[in-house]
Amino acid sequence: MSLIDRIGVDVGRKLKLEDAIDWAARNQVRHIDIQLDTGANAVTLFDDARCRDIRARAKANGVHIALHTLSAVNVAEYSPFLSEAVDAYLRAYIEVAPKLDAQWIVVHAGYHFTADVPMRMEAGRDRLARMVKHAEQHGALLLLENLNREPDNAEVHYLACSIDEWRYCYDAIHSPSFALSFTANHAHLLPPGVQGFVDAVPLDRVKEVRLADCWRNGFEEHLVPGQGDFDFGAMFALLESRGYRGAYTNAFGTLDDMQAARAYLVDKARAAGVATG
Repeated sequence: MSLIDRIGVDVGRKLKLEDAIDWAARNQVRHIDIQLDTGANAVTLFDDARCRDIRARAKANGVHIALHTLSAVNVAEYSPFLSEAVDAYLRAYIEVAPKLDAQWIVVHAGYHFTADVPMRMEAGRDRLARMVKHAEQHGALLLLENLNREPDNAEVHYLACSIDEWRYCYDAIHSPSFALSFTANHAHLLPPGVQGFVDAVPLDRVKEVRLADCWRNGFEEHLVPGQGDFDFGAMFALLESRGYRGAYTNAFGTLDDMQAARAYLVDKARAAGVATG
C-alpha cells in the first residue's frame, strides 16, 4: 500500500459517521478515526440496522473505520459510581466496534491530580486489563495511546505520557486484543523525543502513529505540519527503516487541513529517502 493511502484523518466530532465515510471516499482517504460521544455519533445511537448500513457503506467505498475514546473520561478513576460509569463507557465502545467493523479503539491510561499518582496508575492499568478481557470476548482491538505532557505546575496530568508510564501499562497486559497507538507529536514534547520513544517501545505492538506539528519540548498543540519544528521526514525515515508498515493518522486543524497535509507529508517522507510508492 502506498504511503498516502496509509495516512488517514481523525474526524473526531466533526461529522456524522455516515457523512465522514462519504467525505473520506470523495477525498480518497482510506481510514478515518472517529469519536462516538456526542450528537448523532453518540455510542448509544448505533443500533444493529445502522451498524449494518455503516459497514456496507464503508466497505463499498474502501474506507476503514477506527474509534477513539475521549481522553477526558478518566480511565484511572477509582471513586465509587464514577468508576462503574467508566467501565460502562469503555464496554459500550468495545461492544459497538465489531458491529461497525472498526479496526481498533484508541484508549488512554487516564489522568492524576498530582497527589495520587500511584493509586491512579494502578486503577488505570487494572481497568485496561479488565477491558482487554472484554475486548477478547467481543473481537475488538484496543490501542493504548501515549498522551501529552502538561505544564509542570498543572494540578492535573495525563498518565502514559512518559515512556515509563506507558510501559507500566503495556508491560503488564499481553493479548491479541491490546496494542499501541504512538502519538509522535506527544513524544516530541518530552526530552527523549521521537527517537527515544521509538528506541524504547516495542514497535511491533504499534498499529497506528498519530501526527501533528508542535514545538520541541513545548506544550500540547496540534498544529498543521509546517507550523512547528517537528521533522516529519526524519520521523518517517526512522519508523519505516525499523519496519513499521502500519497506519498514520493526521490529527490537527480542519478536515481540509488534514487532507491537504497528506500530500505534504508524503513529500517530506520522499525527500528523506523513504519509498512512498
